[in-house]
Amino acid sequence: MIRYLAALLLPLAVSAAPAVIEPWPLPAGSAAAQPSLSRGAGGALNLSWIERSGNGHRLKFARYADARWSATRTIAEGDNWFVNWADFPSTTQLPDGTLWAHNLVKSAKGTYAYDVVLYRSSDGGNTWSAPIRVNDDGTPTEHGFATLWPWSKHELAIAWLDGRNTGGGNHDAHAGHGDATGNMMTLRAAVYDGKGRKTAEWPLDASTCDCCQTDAAVTDNGPVIIYRDRDPQEIRDVFTVRHADGRWQTPKAVAADQWHMPACPVNGPALAANGRSLWAAWYTGSGNVPKIRVAYSGNSGGAFLPARTVRTSPDVLGRVDLAADAGGAWLLWSEESGEQSLWLKRFAKTTDHGDKPLRLATLKGHGHGTGFARMQQTARGLYVVWTDVIDGRPVLRGALVK
Repeated sequence: MIRYLAALLLPLAVSAAPAVIEPWPLPAGSAAAQPSLSRGAGGALNLSWIERSGNGHRLKFARYADARWSATRTIAEGDNWFVNWADFPSTTQLPDGTLWAHNLVKSAKGTYAYDVVLYRSSDGGNTWSAPIRVNDDGTPTEHGFATLWPWSKHELAIAWLDGRNTGGGNHDAHAGHGDATGNMMTLRAAVYDGKGRKTAEWPLDASTCDCCQTDAAVTDNGPVIIYRDRDPQEIRDVFTVRHADGRWQTPKAVAADQWHMPACPVNGPALAANGRSLWAAWYTGSGNVPKIRVAYSGNSGGAFLPARTVRTSPDVLGRVDLAADAGGAWLLWSEESGEQSLWLKRFAKTTDHGDKPLRLATLKGHGHGTGFARMQQTARGLYVVWTDVIDGRPVLRGALVK
């Protein structure tokens, strides 16, 4: 395993002398996929993933602290989950140490009828609560692409895409349920207290892309959510919405790509913050050419500097992620041309310049099976996790970039 990973990671060490790459062995078992990372106290990392279990699935969890993995725990398991390559579970940890996780559970027989469900742990992930359904609209429609973050020391915030207005039905090619009557996918957010009770909920955008991931970051001036918007002309550009001055502000476009896309690209944006510095990254096919774009805000998302194109190529898949620290931000994305690969680029305080793009890994898998790689920055370095597919079976891989 170590030798295999070292071979995959070697190109980064060669092309960027300051970077030191180490394989990061993960505790996941066989047939593991859909990893997600979140930060805990003191530089700890929380890893979640999904494993097959008979005719169902298990959501697994382990914590990495002091260069050691904890025992692996099961957050939840079931045979009625909605498991999808792009809409994956996640965890987050509050300042008081409470852990929260989410996944998707079927609500009716329809393929795209499922709910967002939360689980809570107050003992470091050893035991988890019964499921808490986030969307309480009672409709057999699509609810997913959720993002979790701390709202306060003891409270959790969650944002998700909500299909209560769509009426359900087919979901051909992820074109969306929306129609001329305005029955669109929406963006909503809610807050849960320390006992798992919902204390607030807001509708934030009345028309969004149906199947693109959301993301959130907490700045010194409050949280910011990023997502892909959808207007009546099928322009699907990236927007943010901020919570400032005690309320959610009007959503704003990060950049006017003017990407006309009559179907959901299943390719959401990413966001990362450090203090008042905020970076946004996303995939766009504007001009009929795949691109990765980034934008920087120095005032907690109040306004972004003009966006810059990092990569333009037919090989670009997107699937971006961001991680930030006091010195700048890391950008991660995927490409595929004969073989699939993961790429990193480091930026300083703004996006005016950055290091040369670096190949992190070459994968055996292709297409959707590899899902979305995720990463987190700690004082020790940048930790990255991803899914590969070996002999038809998904496996988790990890790396530490110093």
